[in-house]
Amino acid sequence: MNAIAKHKENLLLDGFTIIDDIYSDEEVQQILAVIENADMSNETFRKSSDLFAIRQFLKEIPEAKELIYNKNLKKVGAELFGTDFFTVKSIYFDKPETSNWYVAYHQDLTISVDTKIDLAGFGPWTVKQNQFAVQPPLEILKNIFTIRIHLDDTNEENGALKVVPGSHAKNIYRPETIDWSVEKEISCNVKKGGIMIMKPLLLHSSGRTTNNKKRRVIHIEFSNQELPVELNWAERLN
Repeated sequence: MNAIAKHKENLLLDGFTIIDDIYSDEEVQQILAVIENADMSNETFRKSSDLFAIRQFLKEIPEAKELIYNKNLKKVGAELFGTDFFTVKSIYFDKPETSNWYVAYHQDLTISVDTKIDLAGFGPWTVKQNQFAVQPPLEILKNIFTIRIHLDDTNEENGALKVVPGSHAKNIYRPETIDWSVEKEISCNVKKGGIMIMKPLLLHSSGRTTNNKKRRVIHIEFSNQELPVELNWAERLN
C-alpha cells in the first residue's frame, strides 16, 4: 500500500491522518513572520494569557495564503480529495508556553455562513465576533475535512489533539456518552512543518501545556458542497 492509499484508509477508518514535512523550517518561519507583523487590533483577533486566536485567518492575513498553499499541500490535497474542494473556514491558534487552557472532548458541528435565516435542517445558530455559525445537515458535515498545520513540534505535553479513533463514523456523538471501556484515546503528535488531517465529526480534545513550549496551529476547513441558495460560506476561498 502506498502512502496516499494509507492516508485515505486512515481517514476512512480512524477519521484522521498525520503527514510530516509539508513545510520546511524556512517556510514555517515565513508564515510566523507574516502573523507577527499583522495588525492585532481587529475584533477577529482574540488575545489573553492563555490563548491567542485569529478567526477568519486567511481573510485577515491574506499575505499568508501563498505561503500556506505551497506545492506540497496542494499535492496532498489533490491526491486525497480531488481538485474541486475550496476553503470554508480558517483559524490560527497560539497556545502560549504557560497556558492552562484546555478543551474538553467535542465534535466540530458548525459552519461559518454569511447570514442567519430559517432553513430546514440548519440549526442551532450562534454568533461569535459578528460571525454567524450554524449546525448544518449531517451530509454537509461529513463532506468537510480539516487540515491542521503545525508550526511547532506538538505532543501531549503542549496541547496536541487527543482523539477517539473511528468516532467520526458515529454521526452526532455526545461526549458524555463515551464508553471508555470500548473506546480508546490517541494523542496526535505532529512535528513542526507537518499536518494533521481530520474529519470534523471526529471526537477531539486538547490538554493543558505542561512542558513550557508553544503550540501554534493553523486550522483550515474545506468542502466541495454548495449551500442552499439563501446561504453562502462566509469565508469561501477558491
